[in-house]
Amino acid sequence: MQGFSGLSLFSVLLLMALGLAIIFGQMKIINMAHGEFLTAGAYTTVIISDIVTKYFPGMLPYYFVFAIALAFLVAFVLGYVVEISLVRFLYNRPLDTLLATWGVSMILQQGFRLIFGGREDSATLPDWLMGSWYPTENIAIPINGLFLLGTAILMTLLVCMLLLRSRWGLCVRATVQNREMANAVGINSKRIDRLTFAFGCGIAGVAGAAFTTIGSVSPAAGSLYIVDTFIVVVFGGAGSLLGTIISAFSIAQFQSVLEFFLTGVLAKVFVLLLVVGILMIRPQGLRSSKVRG
Repeated sequence: MQGFSGLSLFSVLLLMALGLAIIFGQMKIINMAHGEFLTAGAYTTVIISDIVTKYFPGMLPYYFVFAIALAFLVAFVLGYVVEISLVRFLYNRPLDTLLATWGVSMILQQGFRLIFGGREDSATLPDWLMGSWYPTENIAIPINGLFLLGTAILMTLLVCMLLLRSRWGLCVRATVQNREMANAVGINSKRIDRLTFAFGCGIAGVAGAAFTTIGSVSPAAGSLYIVDTFIVVVFGGAGSLLGTIISAFSIAQFQSVLEFFLTGVLAKVFVLLLVVGILMIRPQGLRSSKVRG
């Protein structure tokens, strides 16, 4: 049971880190507002849940999949707007992007408070997400946790397939390796940057929708995970999706096991000390992306 609790934390961290790994690892943008895109996706799911419960109760067993798609779309559009209006002026200025996106984070949090209030809210889950699966008489695994894990695995496979097999992924990798040469062969690197940033934010929106299956949402919900997500991306190796997966799994499981014996705060402290110690020995993280000059 404690191991599966670690898998649930792994799923949330992985969904958050996938989008951040694309934005930070591929584009070198420090997006401190990434957690707020998770919050936007979560609130989108809550709104859809309230509408379906009130006006279309017969759709309650089916709405959640559509809510996930809409959460991605809302976060994607919001990320696209942020990139056009702010981030595109700050490329190659990491400290400026950190401060600017931190300001965006504060603005979005206050916007959520004005629209939804400061109290926590939650979505009404379909019946098929309720209850537990009993592999043995003494072990009960929550079905919503299994759904969260399945969503994380599916999104990981989708991201890998898009980056490695699609034309957009080819353009992203070409732009990362050599921006000037990519422009010379006809790739619109500015458009690729915009779509990449928005896509990373959209994945965070999916994380927010999935998050509503295991917790309630508040205006500051996303900020609770942003530091852990950055640790996952840096520890795994910026730009390496495989490193991100290994890092998220290792950190989540280690923290979950320690929380069984220690308090939650001490578990986080020990995990952070371990990560810092490993990064001192291997600064590039668990895996480093190979980029040609």
